[in-house]
Amino acid sequence: MRKPGKAGHLDPAAVCRSADPMAVRELLTKIGDKWTIFLILSLDLLGGRARFSVLERAIPGISQRMLSATLKNLERDGMVIRELFPEVPPRVEYETTDLGKSLLRPTQGLVDWAKANWEQVREAQSKYDARQPPALQRTSAPHRAAARP
Repeated sequence: MRKPGKAGHLDPAAVCRSADPMAVRELLTKIGDKWTIFLILSLDLLGGRARFSVLERAIPGISQRMLSATLKNLERDGMVIRELFPEVPPRVEYETTDLGKSLLRPTQGLVDWAKANWEQVREAQSKYDARQPPALQRTSAPHRAAARP
């Protein structure tokens, strides 16, 4: 592991290699959110376009409120477009934009890394927890496969 410089501080611009590190950090916070990752990947698996209700059923555990908020953020950031059809009842569909599609490969790479390494992480957590005093030991939630309706 590399040691920090004399002052012990890293320049944020050096960490993310950007002239505007705060903008990069803000965007990473948004696209690194678990619901954004699941939403982008789910939209892709659904052909790049889906209705709100289809997305809600496709993403286990997401609430209507969280799905709505995540979709609005993605729309604002140019990752998806929202199309409202003037029908009764109203129909709304969301579609991944080219910018959103460009996020697929890195997002899938992160998911693939998690799938390949979750057991090692769980083992490291167990070892760490075992070294802690009993009052500080954490119990990991059991791994549960999400049930699909």
